[in-house]
Amino acid sequence: MLDAIILEKTKNSPEIILDIENNSFKIAGRSIVENPGEFYLPIYTWLDEYVKSPLDYTNFIIDLEYFNSSSARQIMEIIMLLEKIDENTDKKVKISWLYEEGDEMSKERGDEIKLVSKLDFEIKEYPSEDF
Repeated sequence: MLDAIILEKTKNSPEIILDIENNSFKIAGRSIVENPGEFYLPIYTWLDEYVKSPLDYTNFIIDLEYFNSSSARQIMEIIMLLEKIDENTDKKVKISWLYEEGDEMSKERGDEIKLVSKLDFEIKEYPSEDF
């Protein structure tokens, strides 16, 4: 079994959880890392292995409050890797794109990615934390 990857979020990098044992797959926070290709490389490597022997059901949560265009490309790479599960196995994958209430930009980015994704893709709003 693959070892989990758990990265704490920082000001510029997202929280990332890839944990088979707890069936937890998530990217959340901000992704404006200096070198996104380098930052996401271990994630691709992990997912490449995961695709070979995935769980029966993978719900991959994406909850990014902000990401730049370089990171958008990395998110698409992740989704394309997950599409291999749907294409090559009888296992199911769902993307849960979460966005904060009122964050129309994040909703629109999710809508755009949903259009090109072949996966079950849910876009879901959650209440704003601002009072």
